[in-house]
Amino acid sequence: MLNLERLRTLDALARHGSVSAAADGLHVTTSAVSQQMAKLEREVGQQLLAKNGRGVRLTDAGRLLADHAARILSQVELAQSDIEARRGQAVGEVRIGAFPTAARGLFPAAVSTLRRDHPELRVLSTELEPEAGVRGVIRGDLDLAVVLDWSNKRLPVPGGLAQAQLLDDVPDVAMPASHPLADRAEVDLEDFADDEWVSWPEGEFCHEWLMFTLRSKGFEPRIGHRAGEHHTQLALIAAGLGVCVAPRLGRGPVPEGVALVPVRQRMRRHVYAVWRTDADRRPSIRAAVEALRAAAGPVEESES
Repeated sequence: MLNLERLRTLDALARHGSVSAAADGLHVTTSAVSQQMAKLEREVGQQLLAKNGRGVRLTDAGRLLADHAARILSQVELAQSDIEARRGQAVGEVRIGAFPTAARGLFPAAVSTLRRDHPELRVLSTELEPEAGVRGVIRGDLDLAVVLDWSNKRLPVPGGLAQAQLLDDVPDVAMPASHPLADRAEVDLEDFADDEWVSWPEGEFCHEWLMFTLRSKGFEPRIGHRAGEHHTQLALIAAGLGVCVAPRLGRGPVPEGVALVPVRQRMRRHVYAVWRTDADRRPSIRAAVEALRAAAGPVEESES
């Protein structure tokens, strides 16, 4: 009889590609992963892992069993969903992730609501970028992720994931209060073709969106500074070091010396939740989505 936890370890190895990454995904030690794999090899009587330089790779038998493990674990997920749905209560554990401004702007209210309304449900939250959130849901590291895309640049979401819209976030342009356009009622992005920009780290979805959008306005942006946190970006703006796009979700207090001006042609960040369709019937997933929607309502009203 194949052991489910050992199959879960093999699945994590196949998805993550290394013992250390699988251990991180399973929240166990690397030695625990190695021990589980050694026991699984004895159970099946075949070698599942082979040395690959300083790491390991799956053998043909390992890949074959990993494919079966993925299907078995999916069926287990469906079974758990059905049992939880039959019970009709949000219980157990739900793991949710969100990009930083959503974690700051939505999680405090949403998680507090879940704790109050569903005391038998344990909520674990983490902060991570949209692409990492989607990967986490697909791999099974997360039950639900709050992600975003822009009205002119969509985030690729693979099949097998369900979605729920939470809110549309309207960003402004942040600039030093001494900027010549700081007293305008509205601005266009192309008004800042000669300015230095503060952006997100290279490779992040929002940085790629910014480059794509500004280039579509007919100019090559000069990126002077990169920062993942919006508070850091605004601090750089306050110091007179450039301009940036400043979303309103999770913005918090604006430093003195920073002016925020709406964009004439409204840009929107679409913020939504994603989860695996095979977990769609779980009351804990539905409760989490409802709590996130409730937290998003006042935010969207304040932006309109």
